[in-house]
Amino acid sequence: MELFEIPPSGNCHKIRLLLSFLQLPYRSVVIDAANLEQKSEAFLRMNPFGQVPVLKDGETEVWDSQAILIYLARQYADPSWLPLDAVAMSSVMEWLSVSANEISRGPASIRAHYKFGRPVAMEEAQQVTAGILQVLERHLKTRDWLAADHITIADLAVYPYIALAPEARIDMGQYLSICNWMTRIQALPNYVGMPYMWQSAG
Repeated sequence: MELFEIPPSGNCHKIRLLLSFLQLPYRSVVIDAANLEQKSEAFLRMNPFGQVPVLKDGETEVWDSQAILIYLARQYADPSWLPLDAVAMSSVMEWLSVSANEISRGPASIRAHYKFGRPVAMEEAQQVTAGILQVLERHLKTRDWLAADHITIADLAVYPYIALAPEARIDMGQYLSICNWMTRIQALPNYVGMPYMWQSAG
């Protein structure tokens, strides 16, 4: 199994995290983003959008971080990671959509601006970020995990760019429930982190 990735990417981190939780061996193939290797003809044959991550598992190639989470959960994990029940599965999918939408347009965009100098409509991104953090905080006040009574790929989809809030200059001090949720994830066996991620002071 090979993971084509750019190490600072939060979308790549969610795949590394699931691979580690499932204890699946893989080879990391680091893409030279500075020289736009992800836009090369060879890479575009794997992902026509020229984006990481891409997972190659034998003859199977999967692109998009949400799709890769689904593939790994269904191919290698027990059903708890992606429940088979229609209601539970739809709950997971809701949060995967949030990851691809509000998380991407909010905290991920702000981080990309400060870390990589990417242009961003800052006022809009900050409004989206404030909204999703409020939703997450309310949701996690009464539950430990996003979509079930245990961790699922929903949590992994949302986690990285929330945990990378320090690089987006977002103060997490007022979001106690979110911080407790991040602490639970970080305490799990085989957890792997990233530089500059939020960590509990305790």
